[in-house]
Amino acid sequence: MKVAITGATGFVGSRLVERLSEEGHHVVVLTRSVRKAEQRFPQSQFPNLEFVTFSPEIIDEWKGVISGCDGVVNLAGEPIAEKRWSVDQKNEILNSRIDTTRSLAQAIEQAESKPQVLVSGSAIGYYGTSETATYDESSGPGDDFLAEVCKQWEAEAQKVADGIRLVTLRIGIVLDNGGAMGKMLPAFKAFAGGPIGSGNQWFSWVDREDLVSLIIKALTDGQMTGAYNATSPNPVTMKQMTDTLGSVMSRPAWMPVPGFALELMLGEGAKVVLEGQKVMPKQTQASGFEYQYGELKDSLKRFV
Repeated sequence: MKVAITGATGFVGSRLVERLSEEGHHVVVLTRSVRKAEQRFPQSQFPNLEFVTFSPEIIDEWKGVISGCDGVVNLAGEPIAEKRWSVDQKNEILNSRIDTTRSLAQAIEQAESKPQVLVSGSAIGYYGTSETATYDESSGPGDDFLAEVCKQWEAEAQKVADGIRLVTLRIGIVLDNGGAMGKMLPAFKAFAGGPIGSGNQWFSWVDREDLVSLIIKALTDGQMTGAYNATSPNPVTMKQMTDTLGSVMSRPAWMPVPGFALELMLGEGAKVVLEGQKVMPKQTQASGFEYQYGELKDSLKRFV
């Protein structure tokens, strides 16, 4: 295949590029910084990569590479829980997703030889938060900020040209050596780990390897269309997660992180961590997708 990817240097995108490259596919990396991307993926190791300067604000020369691609994967977006949610940061979280998705849909519309599929990211924040509800792909959206971001994000992807298969992946908390887990591991290594907040909030997660496998399946499986939850079929509570992590690392999980401390750092953005949602991948499992790391302990043992 020939696949164009936004967000290719990110936590998920970088592993997707590696896997596609290992399988012999041609990958077009759409990036704001070609230099950064070339450093991340040196040509000596990734000879089948093409780097193209990408600016979602302007549809210019980059749109030409969309023509002739078999698929497009859209993973771009400002990280949600790394900075305090000021007004400007919330606008960046929203606009970085809306602008990129809109530009990709327009470029696909204008392509002479259109791709067959657009795999576009979303997030389980679509459903809002709850300690008691269980959500699957048929559940409606929530009414908070992240739910609104996801609704608008998905709506832009749905504007893709007629005849293009659209797969929307509502992604959970991605586990690997980095990302959210990369922020937790140092505390556990220092014997100071524990649950964040009450510990009762749901933690709907997915192993990064399974997520990348699901993206590749979405690219190649012509039967997949619509929304799919990119989460493990075995969500846990925050306390269950930290207890399991402590067990795998042979470390105690006795030192909770109070919610107010996180709120001081992230403001409204602390809601991402302090409130959760129990999300089940009903449609994902119905598609025949097989999880390699569906159990939390198996995932943690892979990289901890």
